[in-house]
Amino acid sequence: MIYSLWDLLALLIVTVGIALQGVVGIGFGLVAAPLLFLIDPLYIPVSLIILGALLSGYMVAKGRHHLSWRRLMPALIARVPGSWLGALLLASVSPAILSLILGSTLLLSVALSWRNTFNITMSTRSLSIAGFFSGLIGTATSVGGPPMALVYQESNVLTARSELAAFFLAGLPITLIMLAITGSLPMESLLLTLKMAPGLVAGVFVARRIDRYVDKQSAKPLLLSISLLGAVLVLIQGLL
Repeated sequence: MIYSLWDLLALLIVTVGIALQGVVGIGFGLVAAPLLFLIDPLYIPVSLIILGALLSGYMVAKGRHHLSWRRLMPALIARVPGSWLGALLLASVSPAILSLILGSTLLLSVALSWRNTFNITMSTRSLSIAGFFSGLIGTATSVGGPPMALVYQESNVLTARSELAAFFLAGLPITLIMLAITGSLPMESLLLTLKMAPGLVAGVFVARRIDRYVDKQSAKPLLLSISLLGAVLVLIQGLL
């Protein structure tokens, strides 16, 4: 498999994003989505959704004793119509409009992650609403984490990580089916995903090596700043 310089840069971005996700708990979609979109829009959403789900599979295997599939069911059921609408949206907009949607979604995600002032009680209703909107924006832009993260913000850290990972892992086939039905699953995106697979392995390896040395509270503002810059650049690209 031949890698161009742009491919190698994308591979580095994936590696760093996966490592940040493994250490801080957030970061892959927020950091990688805008930067990969600037390199090639074909990375969004397919490559990030698949790589993110594979990472989620690893996290589920590690934390399977901390998750409840029954609690997740309302979110997973609501994800189906959300993903369908997200796939329809993706199929109907131009790359420029997608830039604006992605940039706006990232700005909102950064704001929610930074401020974290919402107090949402976990319930069947809140999980259903979060699952729907996560499916909608996640399928359209690959950044579907914030709605679910808001519901889990008061939960035990191990439970939150395991159940969020399970949500995205189980949601992968739902999303891919919806994208395929609407003609938004190009072979080029699947090939790019295959090229980025080594970054997933490398990112997990790096995360395991640096986890004990990283101050997670200090790393989060830096991570969100990078995402904010990427969001602004994506918005500018969409406006030009």
